Parts: sequence; structure tokens; C-alpha cells
Amino acid sequence: MKFPSLTGIFFPVLCNLSAQSNDAEYTRLPDFSHCGYQAGNVPIPDVPVKIVVPVVKGDATPYIQEAINRLAGSPPDKNGFRGTILLHPGDYHVNGNIRINASGIILSGSGANATRLIAAGKDRRSLICIEGKNDRKISQDTLTVADGYVPAGATELQIAGKHPLKAGDKILIIRPSTKEWIEALGTAHFGGGITASGWKPGEHNLFFDRTVTSVEAGHIAFDAPLTTALDKNFGGGYLLSYQWENRIENVGVENLTCISEYDAQNPKDEAHAWIAVNIANACDAWVRNIIFHHFAGSAVFVQETVKRITVENCKSLNPVSEIGGQRRNTFFTMGQQGLFQRLYSEYGYHDFAAGFCAPGPNAFVQCHAYLPYNYSGAISSWASGVLFDIVNIEGNALRYANLYQDNRGAGWNAANSVFWQCSPSLIECFAPPTAMNWAFGSWSEFSGNGYWENSNSHIQPRSLYYSQLEKRLGKTYADRSLLVPVNTGATSSPTVAQARELTDESGTPAITLSEWIDKLIAGYAPPDVPAHAETVRAPSPQPTAAPETSPLTIKNGKLVRGNRLLTGRSHRVTWWNGSDRPAYLKRNATPHLTRFVPGRTGTGLTDDIQAVAQWMEQENIIAIDHNYGLWYDRRRDDHERIRRINGNVQPPFYEQPFARSGQGTAYDGLSKYDLTKYNDWYWMRLKQFAGEADRKGLVLLHQNYFQHNIIEAGAHWTDSPWRPANNINDTGFPEPPPYAGDKRIFLAEQFYDVSHPVRRELHRAYIRKCLDNFKGNNAVIQLISAEYTGPLHFVQFWLDVIVEWEKETGKHPLIALSATKDVQDAILSDPVRAKIVDIIDIRYWFYRDDGTLYAPEGGLNLAPRQHARLVKPGRASFESVYRAVKEYRDRYPEKAVTYYADGYLQYAQAVYDAGGSLPALPAKLLKSGN
Repeated sequence: MKFPSLTGIFFPVLCNLSAQSNDAEYTRLPDFSHCGYQAGNVPIPDVPVKIVVPVVKGDATPYIQEAINRLAGSPPDKNGFRGTILLHPGDYHVNGNIRINASGIILSGSGANATRLIAAGKDRRSLICIEGKNDRKISQDTLTVADGYVPAGATELQIAGKHPLKAGDKILIIRPSTKEWIEALGTAHFGGGITASGWKPGEHNLFFDRTVTSVEAGHIAFDAPLTTALDKNFGGGYLLSYQWENRIENVGVENLTCISEYDAQNPKDEAHAWIAVNIANACDAWVRNIIFHHFAGSAVFVQETVKRITVENCKSLNPVSEIGGQRRNTFFTMGQQGLFQRLYSEYGYHDFAAGFCAPGPNAFVQCHAYLPYNYSGAISSWASGVLFDIVNIEGNALRYANLYQDNRGAGWNAANSVFWQCSPSLIECFAPPTAMNWAFGSWSEFSGNGYWENSNSHIQPRSLYYSQLEKRLGKTYADRSLLVPVNTGATSSPTVAQARELTDESGTPAITLSEWIDKLIAGYAPPDVPAHAETVRAPSPQPTAAPETSPLTIKNGKLVRGNRLLTGRSHRVTWWNGSDRPAYLKRNATPHLTRFVPGRTGTGLTDDIQAVAQWMEQENIIAIDHNYGLWYDRRRDDHERIRRINGNVQPPFYEQPFARSGQGTAYDGLSKYDLTKYNDWYWMRLKQFAGEADRKGLVLLHQNYFQHNIIEAGAHWTDSPWRPANNINDTGFPEPPPYAGDKRIFLAEQFYDVSHPVRRELHRAYIRKCLDNFKGNNAVIQLISAEYTGPLHFVQFWLDVIVEWEKETGKHPLIALSATKDVQDAILSDPVRAKIVDIIDIRYWFYRDDGTLYAPEGGLNLAPRQHARLVKPGRASFESVYRAVKEYRDRYPEKAVTYYADGYLQYAQAVYDAGGSLPALPAKLLKSGN
């Protein structure tokens, strides 16, 4: 099958490593003209105003959301629009976020220099969310591509056998990532003899979201080109049809300034809004004429469920965040057919970027980044069909290259992608096996074995995107390029007249892209407001929150709500490892509370707290056992303890309870922690779950500490906030750390030493924070630490601080004693401290099935599994579990007993029969009133 060149620019450059049978096929420049709103076929419309929201005092969120909800309830017009919501000139303070979740709605200010949306508060949220529902239904009938080779740029293919497709059907064309392809790319292994970060089959599939335009027997055509070839030698390709009822379309945000409030005392503050405009589950949308200030993450973030979006005439100024991974990805797309044009960004990280396996085409046209901290280009694996067209990166690079193990094994970051008339400080244009990358008319330092032409020269056409658009649309094309005027007629041998003319012009500075965008923004005229337009003067009453269940209390030595014994399993959160890539999320992800992936919500990402609670109810899980993460940065998952070369930290982030100081450089490359200040987002998330647990009758097992950081592998300590190299508080631990055998760490004795004046006060303040955070909640049980095998004296200190706090506040939280048996017994024999204990948690010891006791001693500086290597634990039995629980229930009848040691799931009935609490049994098996 032959495909005509769509661009008229056709280069006989063979795909390296392509099959011999395909050696007549040519690699060609992709057609990028299908990028943007409505695939570039029409300009963005001006939509009539239907609702007006005046400036209000206080939180404007409910007023603006009320307008959106009202408009969502009206029918769209014949063009699919419901109307524009107009905000007046002035400041609108937004304490929540604004959600556009219906088609045909435009949110507009009265001009970027007139209307300001100010994201207030400390939540790391998105200010504006354009988001339909992710309810796509994909057919289970797989259609196989019959062609042996379908080149990049194709808009048609053959299907093997009969098929039901017809014009207008929505399809996914899937290009698999096979073992053979990965081997051809050389991405299975990046060195060191370790393959953990290498590509695995099935984890880098490409999904091209297309619409069938015509069908003829087994031949189908579709509406936008492929950007990676389908090759039978690398698995070919296949199709799945889909329906997506609640994907929204014809939506936009425009003519505003968006501002994120932040702590002016901390230039790297991250306790504020991260994303300005976050788009998911949408197509045919736009963001235009907006100025962004101070956002930590992205000005505009386009997720992988988005296609055909235009972002234009926008500026990102003065971002505030750490300098590192997942920050300042200013204009960032993971979707396809996106057009990002006339954009200015300063002090970003990856200012103009395509993400993991972004299937393309995507185009960045006429963009300028001022002094970014990192490159622009593709920032993860195999973004295909990316165009940088008249893009200037002042002080950094544009990259199409093999990133090798960077970004957790990104490997080749781009394929079949183009640099056109760009001027960064450095261009890297390498050609990956099986594909090509091109650079034309580039002004830069150069590196790479891709296709280069006319370097350090002006070329025509000036814009590849607009040349392709004009060629495709012909007479229907209207000049929408709005390119900055530039004189390209300079010559080394001017005439006298030319020299005079150019000399006269030299006294006037050339207009910058930033100034050009300002000029375009200033040219916007607010629309007329028709007389019939509504005005939102008060939001609708909000539904009353669901009432709380009966408080969590201890009655007759059992944990109950009212007279109901709480039952169900416990879920322990992940505390290391993870990925934000699709294959991992589908296979391995489980719910969490304080895991953070900027701008992305869902299991394995930033979990929705209400969804976590619903999942617990569905899965018979009564409690979440929560501790802070072993380390923040996924690069540390390799368990090596070297200082990281930069702050390019990788998500998902397992947040720490302490705040970063904005000062110095910790071992992960971000700023050091301040142990006297706390991570607002971390504690807010735990508080939010505690509130949800109060309402739904669930439990939060709150582990104050996590012993894993201070024992076993040296890497466990390397990034710990308590390590002196990672904080500004002079914690007094030895530095460099005393790694045993250059591999292990034994710092438990020092960590638990509360005679040290600095550490004692830090511990005291932190324990009080653990209590303060949950004032007013009743669903929280406080435990000293996950994996606690520490000494008696630290448990005594912990309880003493709790007593001090209780006397000051008059409150008594539920306190669980969770330690080795010797430490538990010592506390319980102490008449003063025993009073503070409500729950005896059996976790680190148990009776074996032969009646003997497995009970490691506390304070020996060994982790639970290190104890288990010295003395084989053996196994429990129904009788031995019953015995352990019953002994303590009989000895301390006023206290509840929980059992999370060996066999807690298998022997849940034994826990229940012995009078234990939180047995892992379904509630339906219990008699009413038990």
C-alpha cells in the first residue's frame, strides 16, 4: 500500500532496522495539520454569553460552579455549545476548584488584564478542571491489521477478515510494544547488568484515537495520520472500537489571569495550587488568552484521555516550587492532536513537553522559554509525531534522544518528530532504530544522527504547521498563524540603500514573543452581554453532609460503634515502589492516602479519598494501616544510597510528614526538610480521610513513625528527613552515616535516644502534631510506629507526651500499644502508663502451633524480619491465636485487643471467639449486637 505525501516534503530516508520487505517504504514528515481544536479545520469560535457571575466577596468557588451547573442543565445548540459564562473585571478568590464536566461550556473572563482567578489556600490542587467521565466502553472484538507494514503518516489500512466498522465509528489503533521491537531499540537494558529500568513487552503500547472516515471491504480510512509504523516484524497492529458517552467536547477557558497564592517567605513553597488548567476525558477544547502566575506544576496539563485541543496566547510567569521532577512542566501533554501555539514561559523545568508514549501528532508552534532549568521536548518514552515549530529555548535544550535510564528508564523519548526553524541553546536530534527524527533550519549547537537540513539558515515556509494546514484545507484556510513579524531578508552584501534601511531599523528593538502575546491579549474585546443572560448572585444550597456514624469507642473491652462490633480486614498502604505508567497502574496499584502524582487522580496516582472509603466498604476492609513513605523519590527504589545527580525526582511521591525548607539540597536533589514545620498536604489528606471514616464507620490506624528508615539497608536512611544531610535542624546523627560494611544501617538506638536535646524536642513536637491533626475525629487509633521493635524507653516517652497533650487539651484519643511482647508487658505493668493504653495490638509476637512462644525482644536494633532470620518464627494455629488474644482479654478486660500477627486473616474467627477487636470477618457473619 502506498500513501501520498501530505506535505509535499518527502525524503527518501529509510527507516533503520525496518524489514527487508518494506525497504521500498519511505519515512516521511508527519502531517501535523490535524492538531488543535476540531483538528484545525475551523478557527476557535466566539460563543455567546448565557450567564454572568459578578465579583463576590469571599470564596467565589460556589458561585462560579453554580453557573457551570446551571448551564450544564440546558440543551446545547446545533453546534454543540451551551454558552459562555462571563466573569466581570476584578478578583475572584477560589478556595476550591472549578469543574467543567459538561460539553459546550466556555468559562471566560473580561480579559487577561481585567479578571483574576486567585487560587487560595494550601491544597495542591488544580484550579480549573475540564473533565468528563472516564466511562469509555471498549469493544472486546479485536480487529487485526492485515498489512505487513503501515508506515508512519498513513491514514488508511487493511483489516484481516470481516469487521463491523462503518464511517463515524470511534476506534483505537494499537501498536504493541513487543520483545522484538524493544530489542531492536536497545531499551531492554541500560547498563550496569541490571534490567529493572529496561522496557518490558506490553508496557509501551501506543493507542491512536481515531474516527473512521470511510470503509471499503477490508480497507478503512481514518481522520488523522499514524505517527509510528505498524510493522508485522514488531507485532503489527490491531484495532478496537469504542463508545464514550461522557467524554466532553466544545469546552474552553479564556481571557483570564490565574494566580496561585503561596508563602512569600519560601521561594520553593509547594503548599499551594499546582495546576492551573487540568484537562481529562475531553476532546475539541481550548485554553486561550491566559496569564498564569506562581503555579508549582503546570499552567496547562493535558492528560492521555484528551485529543484535539488548542492552547494559545498564554504566558506562565514566576512559578513557585522546588526545582525538580514533576514541577514546572509548564505546557505539558500526554494526549494527541494538541496544538500549543504562541506560548511564553519563564523559569520552567520542562516548559513545552510531551509525556509517556504520547501518540501524536502534537505541535508546539511559536513558543519561547526563558532560562528554564531543563530541556523541552519529549520527557519520557516514545512520544511520536511531535513538532517544535519556531520554538526558542533560551538557555537550555530541545531533545529528541535516547534518555537511557533517566526518568526511570525512558529510553528513546521521541520518534518521527520534527524541529522546524528552532533556536534553543542546544538541539539533540537522534534517530531511533525503526523511526526517524528531523531538524530543519535550526540555530543552535547540534548533536545527533537524525536528519539535518539547512542548519543555521532561515527556511521557507516559515512555519511547517501552517504550511501543512494551508495545503490540506486549500481555499477554506484562513490565515490564523499570527506569526511574530520578523525580518529574514538580511544579506552579507547589502546595497547602500539596504544598509541605510537596516541601520534605521536597528534603533528599534525587535518585538519579542512575550510582547506579541501581550498585544494579542490586549486586542480581545469583552463580548456583549445579551439582555436575557442570567446573573448568578447566590449559589444553590449545598446538600447536607452525611451524618457521622456512632463514635468509635471501647465498650466492654471491644472496639464498637454504638453496639456494633467493627469487623473487616486491614489494608496497609504501599510505602515504597510504584509507577505512574499504565501497565503498573493496571496491574499493581492499590489505594493510598498520602501518595501524590501532580494533576492525576486515581488508584496508584493521587487517590480520591471518597473513592478509597467506598473501596474499603466494597472489599470488607474496616481499617487503613497508614505510615509515611520509606522515601519520597522512586529513583531510590533501586536501594542504592548515592546522592542523586539532580532533583529530577520521579513519581508517585510517597509524601513525608515534614515540610521542605526551601534551603540547601537534600540527597534527593530537592531542598532540605525543616523538622519544625509540617507538610500541609500530607496532614490535610489524613484529616480528610479521618472525616470520611467518621461518616462511614471506618478506622484509620495511624502509625506515628516508620522504623524501616533507621534499620536494615543503608538506602533506607539516605533520604530520611531525620538525616542531618537532609534537614536544617542539626539532628546530631553521625554524618557521613556509619554504614556497616558499606551497605547496612543501625541507627535505631540513636533515633530512639530522647536524651539528645534537639531530637527530644523534635520528637515531642512531632508526636503532638500526630495528635493535633485529628482533633474532632473519632475514627483514629494512634500507634507508635510501623514495624516497631524498639526499646521500652521510647514507648514510655511517647506515652508521656500523649499524657501531657491530653492534660492540655482535655481530649483522649484511642491509643494502641503495638510493640514486642516484653515492651508491651512492661508498659502494662506500669500503673501510670497503662492507663493511657486503650488497645493492646498483638503484631510482633505470637504463640506457635506447638504452644511455644515466638517473641523477639525489643530494643535489640533488629527489624522484624531480621529477628525472623535469627529464630524461625514458625506458624500459628487457630488455638494459638485464640490463646494470645484471650490471655490479654482476660488480664485486661477493660482494654480492647487486636491481632495483626501471623495468621490474622486465616484465623480471624479465633480472634473473634477470643473477644478480640477488628477481626477480619464479614459483618454479615456476626450476630446482631455483638
